[in-house]
Amino acid sequence: MFSSKDKEQIESQGLTLQEINNQIDLFKKGFPYLNITAPATLLNGIMELNNELCNKYISVYEKQQKKKRVIKFVPASGAASRMFKKLYEFRDSYKGTEEEYLGLLSDRGPASIYYFFESLKEFAFYPDLRTSYFDTSGEDLDDLLEKNEFIKILDILLGEEHLNYGKLPKGLIKFHKYVDFSRTAVEEHLVESANCCQVENQIVPIHFTVAGDAIQLFKKHLVDIQRIHEEKHNVKYEISYSVQDPASDTLAVNMDNEPFRDTDGTLVFRPGGHGSLLRNINDIDADIIFVKNIDNIVPDRLKDETTIYKKTLAGVLLELQGTIFRYLELLDGKTPEDKMLTRIGNFIEKELHVIPTDDFAKLSAKKKVAYFKEKLNRPIRICGMVLNEGEPGGGPFFALNDDGTKSLQIVESSQIDQNDKDKKAIVANATHFNPVDLICGTKDYKGNKFELSNFVDKKTGFISTKSKDGKDLKALEWPGLWNGAMSNWNTIFVEVPIETFNPVKEVNDLLRQEHRTITFI
Repeated sequence: MFSSKDKEQIESQGLTLQEINNQIDLFKKGFPYLNITAPATLLNGIMELNNELCNKYISVYEKQQKKKRVIKFVPASGAASRMFKKLYEFRDSYKGTEEEYLGLLSDRGPASIYYFFESLKEFAFYPDLRTSYFDTSGEDLDDLLEKNEFIKILDILLGEEHLNYGKLPKGLIKFHKYVDFSRTAVEEHLVESANCCQVENQIVPIHFTVAGDAIQLFKKHLVDIQRIHEEKHNVKYEISYSVQDPASDTLAVNMDNEPFRDTDGTLVFRPGGHGSLLRNINDIDADIIFVKNIDNIVPDRLKDETTIYKKTLAGVLLELQGTIFRYLELLDGKTPEDKMLTRIGNFIEKELHVIPTDDFAKLSAKKKVAYFKEKLNRPIRICGMVLNEGEPGGGPFFALNDDGTKSLQIVESSQIDQNDKDKKAIVANATHFNPVDLICGTKDYKGNKFELSNFVDKKTGFISTKSKDGKDLKALEWPGLWNGAMSNWNTIFVEVPIETFNPVKEVNDLLRQEHRTITFI
């Protein structure tokens, strides 16, 4: 199946022929569905907060914050092309006929093309758009708007010779407009990090995962703004970068599961999905890792509430971790008495929500100790959960593990058998979903870093249909970062307000109330 030239390409990718054959086998066999057993709700599986609890956990975090190595981890490698997908499609198809114009006027909803142009002046990037047009033509962009020159406007926004917004990383798109300036998504993350991720000596560590060809763009942008925010917030940013390892890329195949080839005959590889970023997290040496997507960021007027809940989640992590570490140190000694074994068992079941098998009570004390060590000595993730209001995203469920236990998992809809009536009923009773706001502890009770690849459920993953050069192909994505890649972590779900979840998937999302700057702070 593979020529000597293919093998050279595979090796240059950092992969082996055996790994490629394993990938092809996955395409052929597919991934099994996850066996969910119940939704996680406020009644069972999701912690409900109140002001008293928030204050308690914030205090826990703030007392230890300066003594810990804290870092914010921001996946920021995605290009903004998906944000502008509808605009690209419109630009490629719109001819400016009267019929098309009337069709444009017929849909004026908040997600419509019409609404984009009607609200163009409200976007944070509008001044740059206007300047770019004037610099190249000497004309005012407002005139194009009045003349309904929609395609020319999109050429300025998306074209490489102008703003090139369709090709820029999403993190470098201007998101929020203030009174006399605007901020990119990356810049907003600097501000949020100053509020909740300071460590000793006012250091604020932030790590961005970026595409390899975008590192210089990020560095150039941050050089311009870093000093401004260091002076404003009295901090010193410690910014680091990493790229997704090419060895985590996967081979694309055609619809017959044979290697998909480019027009020149070379094999086509695709990024293995955000689950591949587990390697990047694994390389980070920190006690507390805040994980948040690049596009889930708010302007200043809403940052106080975001800070409250990020600190709260971090406090939950530290308190839980403290209990786990004490139990593990105890289990390192002689076998505890039955009363202590019962207490540890109850903690694992009631607090960590790991449900043992029916015959657990019959196990010997020695076997119980081994079970407790195995379940306790794991990485920990505290996951914010918001009420499901129709947004896409993974949901919180109890799922059956290979050893017969049940535990909390974040599950994507593609991992659930939609033809199974019982599973559909479980999904129908779900109340929350995951906004990808995680606080992670990746060190054990002795202070050693976990090898995170040891806690991945390798049976999970995704196969999707894509296209290249007009031909269909199948793409393989590794277990998702907050799904299968963290499947065997200890997991706690905590309800947080929907106001803390404000992703920008399409450009018109920037016009939502949550992304508008009503007052300057």
